Order: sequence, then structure tokens, then C-alpha cells
Amino acid sequence: DSRLAGALQARGIQALYHHQACAAEAALRGENPVVVTPTASGKTLCYNLPVLHTILTEPAARALYLFPTKALAQDQRHELAEFIAALGAPIRADVYDGDTPATARRSIRASSNIVLTNPDMLHTGILPHHTRWLSLWTNLRYIVLDEVHQYRGLFGSHLANLLRRLRRIARFYGNDPQVIACSATIANPGELVTRLIDAPVTVIDESGAPQSRKEFIFYNPPLFDEALGLRRSSLLEVRRIAAQFLQDDVQTIVFARSRLTTEVLLTYLREDSRRLKLAEGRVRGYRGGYLPQERREIERGLREGQVRAVVSTNALELGIDIGQLEACVICGYPGTIASTWQQAGRAGRRTGISAVVLVGSSAPLDQFILNHPGWFFGASPEHALINPDNLEILVKHLTCATFELPFKAGEGFGSVGPEVVGEILAFLEAEGVLHSAAGTFYWTGEHYPSQGVSLRTATADGFVIVEQPGGRVIGEVERFSATQMVFPNAIYLHEGRQYLVEALDWAGGKAHVRPVQVEYYTEAEVKTSVAPLDTLAEAPGRGVGEVVVTSIATAYKKIRLFTHENLGSGLIDLPETQMHTTAYWLTLPVTVGEAEPHDYGPNWPQQRLRARGRDHFRCQVCGTSEEVLGRELDVHHIRPFREFGYKPGENEAYCQANALDNLVSLCPSCHHRSEPWHSGEVAAGLLGLATALGNVAPLFLMCDPRDLGVTSELRSPFTGHPTIFVYDQVPAGVGFAEKLFELHPTILNATRALIADCPCEAGCPSCIGPTAVLSEGGKATVLALLDLALAAAEAGNEGPVPAVV
Repeated sequence: DSRLAGALQARGIQALYHHQACAAEAALRGENPVVVTPTASGKTLCYNLPVLHTILTEPAARALYLFPTKALAQDQRHELAEFIAALGAPIRADVYDGDTPATARRSIRASSNIVLTNPDMLHTGILPHHTRWLSLWTNLRYIVLDEVHQYRGLFGSHLANLLRRLRRIARFYGNDPQVIACSATIANPGELVTRLIDAPVTVIDESGAPQSRKEFIFYNPPLFDEALGLRRSSLLEVRRIAAQFLQDDVQTIVFARSRLTTEVLLTYLREDSRRLKLAEGRVRGYRGGYLPQERREIERGLREGQVRAVVSTNALELGIDIGQLEACVICGYPGTIASTWQQAGRAGRRTGISAVVLVGSSAPLDQFILNHPGWFFGASPEHALINPDNLEILVKHLTCATFELPFKAGEGFGSVGPEVVGEILAFLEAEGVLHSAAGTFYWTGEHYPSQGVSLRTATADGFVIVEQPGGRVIGEVERFSATQMVFPNAIYLHEGRQYLVEALDWAGGKAHVRPVQVEYYTEAEVKTSVAPLDTLAEAPGRGVGEVVVTSIATAYKKIRLFTHENLGSGLIDLPETQMHTTAYWLTLPVTVGEAEPHDYGPNWPQQRLRARGRDHFRCQVCGTSEEVLGRELDVHHIRPFREFGYKPGENEAYCQANALDNLVSLCPSCHHRSEPWHSGEVAAGLLGLATALGNVAPLFLMCDPRDLGVTSELRSPFTGHPTIFVYDQVPAGVGFAEKLFELHPTILNATRALIADCPCEAGCPSCIGPTAVLSEGGKATVLALLDLALAAAEAGNEGPVPAVV
């Protein structure tokens, strides 16, 4: 429409970027475009242009915009309103969320061309009341999903089912809306959106936007204990760097990972501001919990330049307009490469040059990223994973969908076929949730079911966190995690605030807490066992399948904030819990033996020298000489010495054991591979490898380390060998285990790089964790185990084979 071209020119836009034009053309052809370009590349126009063009040519047309947060929806409404004003057309765009006044809601439902909302409001406030939205459903042409990479894991699995419900209602009213999605750079944007919407998509990932110069600095705080790998506090280093920017009048945003860290940094920088004699209000904080008008005031201060530094959680990570910042300081790796780039993109959005400083902590993932920048600056390895067909989640949304529209026999649900849907509906009828008549299933309850379905948990069988006094519900936690998070005397952290758990009502599903301010947090010690139920696929050294995870919390530690000192402990007396989920397992080709005896008999020194001489002082496997090795070779008993039954002073069995034909010269590496491993050595190495593996895996899965459970078994009853299990911390799983199985060699190589490149001598909390460090030679043992696992993976590189049923 020519009016759009005029409005763009009035805003100084003479021509579209390549990706903007491609997205608009794809949408107007009836496709579902997915735009994957960097921050500040003008993705908003990719959906606003086709939507506004359609409304200008068809005034009755409607669009539904979904944003992951209320703040982002409000910000996008302001930008959209300015564009519509430039058009001079009678187009109405409104935000519909929990803050929308009741007096405005009827008008929005009847008249808005574009409704901006969030998944939670769609779930509880729009879909269950679709009959009030006739104007929307009968004319719905577009669904816009912005920041689609945020919809992953459990939340993304819920959203996929939410979209199945939305499209089912739209089809009931005679519409099949297109989807336009925008995402940060991830490894699988097309796969993610295809699973979210159950429809083919067109990926547009070549940005035509100019890139301003950005200096990206990885800063690793200096070591103060090289042997243990201990570094100076990242928080204090961030303060120092941000204060320097403040002193030089460089407008700066500082990102912190938690509300607590945000407030601590804000306190420090305000002290620096007073020292520099800056005006009051030049340094501000920004996080959830601030009042909406307070957040708008801070955003305006940033745009107008009055606020010179802001310390924020990831609340400012998404595309809220905060103007022309010149520097960004990130305190600790944000958890995903996509989030890091989005935070970095807040600086230099409209300026010629900007600086980004990522200050790493001692956390393993931080150290991996800082020491391997190629992983960060190369093609994104991160996969956003969802499992819309997770049975726990699917059942909940089918219940909600039945309330919204009765299900007819033979009806599917998105990509879920009629047979599966029919089985679930029959189960719900047997449970008394639904009833059927004339081949149609109806909801029988008094209240609409979406009220009881959280988009951020998998099961309803959980605990609510109740603040006392007052009885206000501040959160929820699944039953499987409750014994680790809300046991009596635990410190429960919620949005940076501390609460002491005073009582846990196991039968009633309530944890009663009261606000406190203490210098520590609590960490539960948990005994976990994993029992595979069904192997879905297997390959040499690895497998993936359905498992039952049994956990029991036995004790807890009080850990001092920031210094991580152990301040004491206590006992936990709660029942064990079980969870059915999916797991990936790594099996090590190691025979675990008992420690070898140190007394090899009186002739051992002579026989050892004779064996080395016979072998020309070279390793008989790899050929390494003692001259190159810089030490004497090991001499290995081909048949283990202990099998000869030598008893000093009682027999001469050592003579046969030490015969030259039972001895071979080996370098330490080859010797390590040929020896039965000592149980204590393997146990410590296994713990270290499990720790490192659990810390590296999130790099590929776009998840928090807490979304994965990791446990190891010295002799697994299932595999018969030392085994590490990595399982989804979600009932029925969301796809993490399957992706780890697929990426097995890549994950192992990344884990090896984390450990080998760590500057510590024998292992530290930044690579193999504190437990393995306690074992002598822990780092070397973990690396040796990894080499065995990699060798097994290379030997079986023909690919995974289906399990034999």
C-alpha cells in the first residue's frame, strides 16, 4: 500500500533491508516466515509491514501479537502507535493483559485490529472466553510470535499446545491464520517454529542491516590461586569497569544474572557516582518488581540521556527502546549465546561504535566460553528444544481445549493424530473430567481448567509457596524438586528475595515461608538413582531412553553468599520421590578392579629393568621412547599380578607373575588404557566427568544447568560398567536427552576442552568440581576417562542403531 511507503519515508526509511523485504513478501504470499537476524536489525518491520498492509486493504482484518513479557508488549505498542499515526489510518492496536482496565476490555475485544498480549493472558483470559472475541476470530489473519527463541523447554512445550488450541478455535470460526516469527540467532530456528505451530515455515536468516562497529571484550578476572583455579570476584571487576565508563561519561548498561546481584551492583555504583560528584538519579536499577511507571521513567531517562548507567537483570534484554547506549558490561555469562548477543545489542543500537565487556565468573560454563571464543563467535551451537507431545503437558491442554470447544470423535489436535487424542479423552472420561455423548466429549467441571494449569510446570502435583504472615502465594515448585528446594529450614530464593521455609505440608502441597535476610543459601545433599525402563536408541558408549529417577534428600549445607564457605549443616527427613523422564547415558569401557598390590616380590627391580631393555626402552603400543618421555616406562603385567596369589614369606608365586613373557613396557597413557581401573580412582573421575558434562551440556541445549539432572554409577546394574546419566528435570522430558545422544561426540570434545584448557594443576571447581579435586590426580583421571569415551565414540561412528525390542 502506498500509504505504508509514505509513512516509512516520513520516518526516514527510504528502502527496506533485504530481510525485511523478504519477510514481507513471504507473508503476503501466504507463507509462515521466521526471521533470524541480529539485535537492532529492524525485525519489528518484518511483521508490522505485512500486517498493516493487510489491514489497510482489508479493514476488518485482525492480528494477534504474542510477546513473552508484558513490558515488551507495551513497548511495541508505543512503536506501533507512532507508525499508525504516520499512516493516518483508522487502525487500532491495544495491549490486552492483566493490567488492562476492565472498562477498556470490551472495547478492545470488539474493535482492536491488532491485539498485543502474552502467553499467560492468551491461556487464561482469551481462549477460554473466545465467544466474547467474535470480531477477532472471524477475521484473524496473522499470529505474530516475537522473541520466539524464548519459547523453549517446558515453557515452549506449553506454548506449542497453546497455539494448537488457538488454531483449533480459529478454524472453528472459519480461519487458518498465518504465523510470522522473529528469533535471535540459534542453531535450529526453522525446526523450533515448525514444532511450535505444526506447519511448514520459511526461514529468513540473511540480515541486510548495516552493522556498527562493536568492540567485544572477554575479560577473565585474574587468578589469585593458580593451583586451585580461584579468581577475583567477577562482581567486583564489573564494578571497577562500569565505574570507569561512568567516570568517562560513557552511557552504560550493566547486566546481572539475579535481582540480588543487581541490587548489590547498584549500591556499589551509586557510591562511585557520589564519589564522582554526579547528580542524583544518574545511576538507576531496573528489574522485575519495580512499578510500571517507575520502569517507564527509567526507560525515558535512558533515551533522553539523563540516566548515565543502569544496572539490570535480563528484564532489559528484550527489545524495549532505551536509546543510544555506548557500552554494555555483562556480569557473568548469561547462560545462552543468544541472550549474550541480545544483551550486547543494547549498546550501539544507533551509534557508530560501542563496547561490550563480558566479565566471566569461576563457573565452568563461563570459563569454557572465555577460553573458547570460537564457540561464541562462530555458528551458534544452541538448539532450542521443545516436546509438545509430552504426555503430562498434552493431557492438560486437551482438557483446556475440550472446555473451549467439545471434541468430536476422530478429531486430531495439531500434529497429534485422532487415535492418540481419542485414547487421552477416553482416559479423562474415566477419570470423571469429561463425559461423552453421541461421539462428542464435553467438559464436566464448574470452572474453566486453564486456571489450574501453569505454563511453567509440567505437573499439577506440586507445592505452592505460601508467604506468612498473610498467606500470599509467591511461587510453585514441582513435587520432585520440593525435597531439594523447600525442605524445612531451607532458604528459598524467589526473584532475589530470601525466604525461610518454616513448614512443609506434604499432604496439602504447601510450603510455608517467611521473608528473611541472611548471609547464606542452602543446598540439599541428594541421593539419586536412575533405572532405565525402555531404550529408545543406542550406539557404542551411549544410549537414550525412558527412565525412572528416584531421589531422596538426606541433609543440607548452609553456604555463605559470594564466598561459598560452608557455614554448617542439618538433616532432612522427607519421603523419597520418583519421576518418569528421559535420559541420555554415557558408558565407559572400563573394567573396575581393586587396587594393585605394591609388593611385586624380591626380583621385581631386576625383571622390570630386563623387560624395558628387551623392549628397547620404547612403549610397545605407541613407540614412545624413554628419552622422549623424560622418565622410565611403566612395566605392565599382562596377566594381573594379583591372580597369581603371591603371599610374601609363604610362596614364590611372584616368579611366575614376573616372568618376562608376562611383562610389557608401556608409556603412562597406554598403561592407563590397559590396566583395570581402581574403584576409588574411577569413582572420583566419574564424579568429575559428570560435573563437567553437566556444566557443558547447557551450551548446546539453551537451558539452565538446573534443567538437567546428572548422576553417576560406578557399576551400573543396567550397563555393567561405570555410567553417567544426564536426565531431563521434567516429567516425560522435553527433548534434552535425545539431543545429547545425537551430539554425543561434540559434547565429549567440548567437555574435554573445558577441562584440558583450565589453568589449574590437578582440577578445580571451574572444571571438574570440588569432589573430584579431592582425589589425587583427579584431573588426569577425568581426562583419561574422556579419552576412553571418545575412542569408543570414534569406533562406533557408523551412527546410532534402533534398540532391539
